Amino acid sequence: MSLREATIDDIPALHTVRMAVRENALRNPGLVTTDDYIRYLTTDGKGWLFEENGEIIGFAVVNTRAHEVWALFVLPDAEGRGIGRRLHDAMLEWYFDFFEDTLRLGTAPGTRAEKFYLRKGWKNQGIRMNGEIKFTMSVTDYEKL
Repeated sequence: MSLREATIDDIPALHTVRMAVRENALRNPGLVTTDDYIRYLTTDGKGWLFEENGEIIGFAVVNTRAHEVWALFVLPDAEGRGIGRRLHDAMLEWYFDFFEDTLRLGTAPGTRAEKFYLRKGWKNQGIRMNGEIKFTMSVTDYEKL
């Protein structure tokens, strides 16, 4: 298994992972476009992926303009093996090396993702208009981890 930076050549496999998840499933695939991936992997963010035997089994992307986690997903068959944790940690380490802005993300309530972010030190800031939980991670909170 290996962790590396995601590139635009990886987009089809990243989208395959995104569409395979059970929680926080994308109900309308048209809401996430190839142009979104390109923008967040090049000019407006950075991404990482996890490969096993040449297959991409998880990825994380941060939107550096909005200071938000745009994606953190692992294939269902690869869950529970620490892949999400490693992607998360690599993303936060890079982000807080370059930015002091508070990082945000949203996830559905009552999911394993909600529990994951709480364990990782994210602060629950209430419910967004779309029903997701709004989480934040400040540089100060990150430095305490």
